[in-house]
Amino acid sequence: MTEYSLQGKNVLVAAGAKNLGGLISREAAKAGANVAIHYNSESTRPQAEETLAAVEAAGGKGVILTGDLTVAENVAKLFGDAESALGTIDVAVNTVGKVLRKPIVDTGEDEFDSMFDINAKAAYFFIKEAGQHLADNGKLITFVTSLLAAYTDGYSTYAGGKSPVEHFTRAASKDFADRGISVNAIGPGPMDTPFFYPQETPERVEFHKSQAMGNQLTHIEDIVPIVLFLATDGWWITGQTIFANGGYTTR
Repeated sequence: MTEYSLQGKNVLVAAGAKNLGGLISREAAKAGANVAIHYNSESTRPQAEETLAAVEAAGGKGVILTGDLTVAENVAKLFGDAESALGTIDVAVNTVGKVLRKPIVDTGEDEFDSMFDINAKAAYFFIKEAGQHLADNGKLITFVTSLLAAYTDGYSTYAGGKSPVEHFTRAASKDFADRGISVNAIGPGPMDTPFFYPQETPERVEFHKSQAMGNQLTHIEDIVPIVLFLATDGWWITGQTIFANGGYTTR
């Protein structure tokens, strides 16, 4: 992995305890950052503690924070607590998301509300708080999905819930430009994580693999270098959605 320097920077990672968020937290620490690690469910606390230990082993200062980010005041508290623990936040990364594959006719109102709260509302208020708390010349990175460039069934509430984040990203990149803050979204392809497999059949997994280079799913290790690049040398990129998916989809 290319070495990018985040020496002395303070990084906040929402859903930063495990899987993609956990690796972002760990690699940011290896690059010299202090890291605020957010987690949602109490069942994830052990992974948050493991990630905190890895951050500290890499020489960084770390803190673990919790909260349901579908509640706007909890997002504000997250940024405030991260600042209290580490100082002004330089890089904010939101990896929060929920996947659901279900036909429209079978989707209930509660499922719709949950998907849009987690994928759109939480992202909106994360972006809002980042705009109020990030240091000048800070970096804001949010995760969407490569399904935004796909034509498929089943993912109406997932792709639909993530699609507004593109517009939030573009608007924020203009709103925050006078402070030198870059704002981008990353859209990975289907990722080889525990969130993906329960939504798909083995046959569909093989189809998804067949659409990308190397006949494979996206790995979290493929995505983290892009995050580190945007947080450092890639500062001039802003207002963009980057489809990082091995050619799975494009537009």
